[in-house]
Amino acid sequence: MDTPDMDPLEELRRLCLALPETTERLSHDEPTWFVRGKKTVVMYAGHHHDDRVAFWCPAPPGVQEELVAQEPDRFFRPPYVGHRGWLGVWLDVPVDWAEIRAIVVEAYRMVAPKKLLAELDG
Repeated sequence: MDTPDMDPLEELRRLCLALPETTERLSHDEPTWFVRGKKTVVMYAGHHHDDRVAFWCPAPPGVQEELVAQEPDRFFRPPYVGHRGWLGVWLDVPVDWAEIRAIVVEAYRMVAPKKLLAELDG
């Protein structure tokens, strides 16, 4: 679980930048992480659309629906990309960073080329 003084943006940044050939730049005025500068892995949402802190990422088919139905206090369907199965994850609630890492790695697996997946698994 997180600690009260943990900055969710910094922890999310650390997780994303640990993935092969992942870089960060602003997109829609929010920190966003890309594979090889092209494919979006994670989009931070720090009060961009409301007063909540979260991130959005691609998810395997059915995962968004399952998690949102099971735990709507932790997961949501994000605007703009939710219809494509992307998952929204609240970061202003108690967070299990091991679970967040698993979600981020799964998002990476959705968009990274095979060569980088081999490097990740190597």
